[in-house]
Amino acid sequence: MKYFEVKFAITPPSQDASDILSAMLAEVGFEAFEPTPEGLTAWVQQAFFSQEAISSVLEAFPMSGMDISYVVEEAPDENWNQQWEEEGFRPIIITDDSADMPLIAIHDVSHTDIPTARYDISIHPRQAFGTGSHETTRMILRQLLSLPIKGSRVIDAGTGTGILAIMCKMLGASHVLAYDIDEWSVDNAKDNLLLNHISDGVEVLLGDSSVLNGCNAPHQQASLLIANINRNILLGDMSVFAQSIEAGGLLLLSGFYVDDVPMLLDSAMAHGFTLSHQQEDGDWALLLLKKGNS
Repeated sequence: MKYFEVKFAITPPSQDASDILSAMLAEVGFEAFEPTPEGLTAWVQQAFFSQEAISSVLEAFPMSGMDISYVVEEAPDENWNQQWEEEGFRPIIITDDSADMPLIAIHDVSHTDIPTARYDISIHPRQAFGTGSHETTRMILRQLLSLPIKGSRVIDAGTGTGILAIMCKMLGASHVLAYDIDEWSVDNAKDNLLLNHISDGVEVLLGDSSVLNGCNAPHQQASLLIANINRNILLGDMSVFAQSIEAGGLLLLSGFYVDDVPMLLDSAMAHGFTLSHQQEDGDWALLLLKKGNS
């Protein structure tokens, strides 16, 4: 993924100011932070970078008497998952006390001591999000097991490693349209589909939600759209999601904090959705919404 590295100088230096700035920047798409003696270094995907957003954060900064300046540089094109690629990642086993075996096993091809599960998924992550280890991915995977996916059309927004698209095909989806803005993720998702012997019924596209422009005709609309993305992207894409889901269809959202739920619910309901289910895991939340028939 392509990132910008933004170095903030805070005068006078303050740990409290650095912490507050980190929290505010996270609200506008920044993903990683490192305190420095001068202030803070933060990283954001180039596709989500906005000088206007930074200006709004600095204008709303609540601590008085602070001078905050910043410089923007292109971050090195590093492989953030290099350790996973070289060593593999620890297998993820999703269980249910009422089941006679694990529900889902997610693992690298290097692992051979994996327990037998109802659904076995091999993943080789290359600079892509989604191995099943994150709370949001786990919540979505569990929720998918209870949904009527067999024979349905599914959209996987921000597919990452493709793990959710793979799960939907294993559950019998007739067609999955997956997309991601990151070329690494698109290539990785395609590789992981083949790794799980899935060659038909999944289309993986490079781009943002504009790739769904052709999904507003009734015969192209999905019965389920999954989006495990940050709050700001979900809010910006809500109208496109609504147009891409058939009447009575489901919208499964995660990738955001519990505190973000009211804002997302307001937006979803304004676009014709009603809440079917809400779930939380620590600070993270999941929403299952149903599109109205009108």
